[in-house]
Amino acid sequence: MRRLRLGMVGGGEGAFIGGVHRMAARLDGHWDLVAGNFQSDPAKSVAFGKTMGLEDDRCYGDFRTMATSEAKRADRIDAVAVVTPNSTHHAIAKAFLEAGIPVICDKPMTTTLRHADDLADVVKQSGLPFILTHNYSGYPMVRQARAMIEAGELGSIRVVQVEYAQDWLARELPGNKQADWRGDPSKAGPGGALGDIATHAFQLAEFVSGLKTETLAADLSTFVPGRRVDDNVNVMLRFGGAAKGMLWASQVATGSSNGLKLRVFGDKGGVEWAQETPETLLFTPLGEQQRIIRRGGAGVSAVAQNATRVPGGHPEGYLEGFAQIYSDAAELVRAYHDKREPSPFAKLAPGIADGLRGVKFIEAAVASHGNNGAWTPV
Repeated sequence: MRRLRLGMVGGGEGAFIGGVHRMAARLDGHWDLVAGNFQSDPAKSVAFGKTMGLEDDRCYGDFRTMATSEAKRADRIDAVAVVTPNSTHHAIAKAFLEAGIPVICDKPMTTTLRHADDLADVVKQSGLPFILTHNYSGYPMVRQARAMIEAGELGSIRVVQVEYAQDWLARELPGNKQADWRGDPSKAGPGGALGDIATHAFQLAEFVSGLKTETLAADLSTFVPGRRVDDNVNVMLRFGGAAKGMLWASQVATGSSNGLKLRVFGDKGGVEWAQETPETLLFTPLGEQQRIIRRGGAGVSAVAQNATRVPGGHPEGYLEGFAQIYSDAAELVRAYHDKREPSPFAKLAPGIADGLRGVKFIEAAVASHGNNGAWTPV
């Protein structure tokens, strides 16, 4: 199989997540970066593209020119990665979808439900693959937990607890490019920590548990003076049936680096996973000793094995989880071109439905907070 040709919008000089996308796309050998519009300044974008080793005629000054030009090429890109601030996702993704080019998009998908619905319509009409990079769903032990729950090993789910704690925004960071746009509601959207990391926690909770949130009650806080978006989020969740959940996300949790943790409890057992110790999944059957399930170990599920690259004891982590989403995306794009069903493993990749769920979660949480924490439909 030839390597797929990847384009990128965003991810230029000083952009953390652009470098992560490029490394993840290369890791499993499915993608080659061949084109890009990396920055809003046309000259800087072209210059950055040349530092990436791209051909001059594929270093673009704006995304619309890139979409129309690439669509006309015999060696057109097979997909575009959108790694720009949230407010621009809709226009960029729509331009490439309308040009017939599949999209790999950062989360949250859009900043408004109107734009999310519009993208969903375009994806439905075009039939093109659309992948959302909720990279934590690519971890082997996350997929192991999902498979165990699907197999009924936890029984009927009662409680889901998820948290994502960081401290990098515990004070103002003037001049920090990443902090600046994330603190600007015109670029980040109505949610700060809510849109940036709580959406990851929300997607992870639903992805693993298999449950859908029906209503929520949210309390959003802004602790740093002068900040225009929330930096701490507390949300109560009600799923279908009797299951309940709690979500906490904070970017002012002093001493926390990247503390994404998930616990799911059923009437037969419980599981626990943490992103900072991703190699293990803790499983406790009711009335029995806790068991440690290790990535690459004996007895793990097929979905976990599919997401595993090296033998157990050789740590895998953030980049590999991100790379799994790109590997899934490659299979989805190839299946689209070949007019066949993709592998069941690739179907685990977050897509347009996850994007809609994330935007609905943000809007419901903002509405709930504005109504004194009232229970609000998602």
